[in-house]
Amino acid sequence: MAKLKITLVRSLIGRPETQRKTIRSLGLRKLNSFSILPDTPTIRGQIHKVEHLVKVEEVAEEGKVALEK
Repeated sequence: MAKLKITLVRSLIGRPETQRKTIRSLGLRKLNSFSILPDTPTIRGQIHKVEHLVKVEEVAEEGKVALEK
């Protein structure tokens, strides 16, 4: 399963409490903090709710390195 790197890029000052709680549930606290979470429909829904405050990048799975010779 793919993983997503979610970074908080906009301030929460003046934002509704529901958006603040969503950001907190994603594991983000301060500006430019990031969290790496699995790509699930639940996480995607939370990201959609606060997409104007975060930056999302897909990251490769850790531990799956292909050795080519």
